[in-house]
Amino acid sequence: MEKFWLESYPAGVPAEIDPNRYQSLVQMIDEAFSRHADRNAYVCMGKYLRYDELDRLSRSLGAWLQGLGLSRGARVAIMMPNVLQYPVAIAAILRAGYTVVNVNPLYTARELEHQLTDSGAEAIFVLENFACTLQKVVARTRIKHIVVASMGEMLGLLKGAIVNLVVRHVKKLVPAWSLPGAVGFNRALHDGAGKQLQAVAAGPDDVAFLQYTGGTTGVAKGAVLTHRNLVANVLQAEEWLDPALKSGTPPEQLVFVCALPLYHIFALTVCNMLGTRKGALNLLIPNPRDIPGFVKELARYKVNTFPAVNTLYNALLNNAEFAKLDFSGYRCCVGGGMAVQKSVADRWKKLTGCPIIEGYGLSETSPIASANPCTISDYTGTIGLPLPSTEIAILDDDGRTVALGQPGEIAIRGPQVMQGYWQRPDETAKVMTADGFFKTGDIGIMDERGYTRIVDRKKDMILVSGFNVYPNEIEGVVAQHPGVLECACVGVPDEHTGEAVKLFVVRKDKSLTAEQLMAYCKEQFTGYKKPRTIEFRDELPKTNVGKILRRELRDEKKTQAEKAAA
Repeated sequence: MEKFWLESYPAGVPAEIDPNRYQSLVQMIDEAFSRHADRNAYVCMGKYLRYDELDRLSRSLGAWLQGLGLSRGARVAIMMPNVLQYPVAIAAILRAGYTVVNVNPLYTARELEHQLTDSGAEAIFVLENFACTLQKVVARTRIKHIVVASMGEMLGLLKGAIVNLVVRHVKKLVPAWSLPGAVGFNRALHDGAGKQLQAVAAGPDDVAFLQYTGGTTGVAKGAVLTHRNLVANVLQAEEWLDPALKSGTPPEQLVFVCALPLYHIFALTVCNMLGTRKGALNLLIPNPRDIPGFVKELARYKVNTFPAVNTLYNALLNNAEFAKLDFSGYRCCVGGGMAVQKSVADRWKKLTGCPIIEGYGLSETSPIASANPCTISDYTGTIGLPLPSTEIAILDDDGRTVALGQPGEIAIRGPQVMQGYWQRPDETAKVMTADGFFKTGDIGIMDERGYTRIVDRKKDMILVSGFNVYPNEIEGVVAQHPGVLECACVGVPDEHTGEAVKLFVVRKDKSLTAEQLMAYCKEQFTGYKKPRTIEFRDELPKTNVGKILRRELRDEKKTQAEKAAA
């Protein structure tokens, strides 16, 4: 197809990248570890980890993993927030020839069991804070090897002991757990230090990550991301962001803020992978919801790059101490995961002097597919232009390209597009066209310059703080409650999270209360999936064949909100 959008590219950004420049992510990170050996790679709670240390520790941990006898390509899960052990584990798993399965540590037992079972993971790294969740399901999975980490163990003896004391006994953030045979993270490092990491010739088509997503339905599926997929997206992001990162007087070292969780594909690619390639210092924030604590951390560093979601930008803007920080080093603020609101973008630019560069992508695209040029000065209200080596088509229901300015489904083709869903050829066939385009389920309009604006979602997915919530999953679980006859959930506008989950329920048991149902949902769903509100109804709107009309419920709530605003 004609890439007419290339005329809108900033000077110096190439039309194409070479996704075969590196045989694998391992080759790319090995080069970075060697090139930036004496630089600090990560900092967390004031403790620095240099690139040569990351190199050494990940070799030791990789050698320990190989000693377990796992077959090449075995899946190894990581269930941790942003702590120093995370980047060590990622590099170790990849270097040892295995596949990383990122797990949200806030998952409930039900959600965790599905992901571990579906992926067939045989080993897992878990922070002790979440070990009790693993304990509930591990017997029903293929997990044979468990490594348990603690918040303080990589922070030094004294500081680590204090942090663990506070986390375990003062804040009581570590529920009791029992996982017989589990090994401590430092023990695994120690035991692996005496072993030699066996070089594995990973190839571009080997699977690097199984990145779980609901896709366009409610069943969590693993997007199969190869080494080539991730290498391509890192190189694409680098070319796109370099005009900003290289502008002005170069800093001694770029500083990236890694507040988005590393189990999310956005942070994984932009912070972990691109940051490593650039030899940047990544500031790891284990709990970005603690805004006062987050701001204190930001005050200690000369930040250059700040990837985030709209809700996080907004929360910082509403903190008085954040406004007092030094923003002179800011070069590139990338907004993704959810739509950036104009009001937030305008306030951010006014305060920091740095515009938010809105981008777009999905787990299935590693993730970045399009972005606004980092040379823009103001909010555009679009998701920008296709990245180098990327094509975006706007398709009608029959798969034909629509005319410019007309709405249709956004479809993406490029070297960053996944190979398919893990062991789900039927689901893969639903989203991949014969000529290699991935159908996103989002409805967009492309203008004559190549900029795309999202206008709707084809599916009923709800976007809460950048995380996908699928009504099918919520409704399927809620319907199992003995007091529920039928239910439906929709997304409603929320000033803090973009959208929130609203649950409509027809009761089988009239004594069922919203509080009881909320308590049930709390046991079944991680935080962002839980309904914000529950409304009981005598009946739900349906088609003549009995299908519940979620859109009617959504439109009803939208009309009510508009009337209230008026």
